Amino acid sequence: MSAQPMGLRELKKQQTRENISHQATRLFLERGFDKVTIADVAAAAQVAKMTVTNYFPRKEDLALDLHEVFVESLARTVREREPGESALDALRRAHLAAIAARDPVIGFSGPEFARMIIGSPALVARLREFHEEREAALATALAKETGAGPGAILPRVAAAQLGGVHRVLFEETLRRTVEGQPNEKIAAALAEDAAIAFAALEPSLGAYAVRTR
Repeated sequence: MSAQPMGLRELKKQQTRENISHQATRLFLERGFDKVTIADVAAAAQVAKMTVTNYFPRKEDLALDLHEVFVESLARTVREREPGESALDALRRAHLAAIAARDPVIGFSGPEFARMIIGSPALVARLREFHEEREAALATALAKETGAGPGAILPRVAAAQLGGVHRVLFEETLRRTVEGQPNEKIAAALAEDAAIAFAALEPSLGAYAVRTR
């Protein structure tokens, strides 16, 4: 079944959000994140300051505007895993596919953008929060998928291990990007790193959260 066409109101909202995000990114790259204000972004996008904050409550989220996709990515992969596939296998498969696609969600952001992130303590701190939120979302999904009771430790431990691997791989992607390595070289190195990292979790999580149907 095809998706319902977007209404004019929703289309206008999407266009406004994309315009704000585009203008913010342009200004951040030109001047540096810490030197751009919400008022600057509003003026560039030709909207009110309140409109900017309605779409992006925090200035950091103007730069890191894939927040929802990032936070939900691991949990969604686990929820959508194939029958007979463990959480570990599903996440490994999805990450290798993301590497092949040079997905910005896993860190393929370009050297200028990557330097902007690591050059701003506020963005580094916000990105750390993203990782923490993603791990918590994954823990919740694992608990539900395995029928674990409230407060069960195993889903949280598994999420910490799986989330930790993704965080390390993200940081490695960012590091290589900042160094100016081409995406092809980064992808080749990351594919090898991912194979090693996920294999290290195989003894403890290889048979965990296997979908039975």
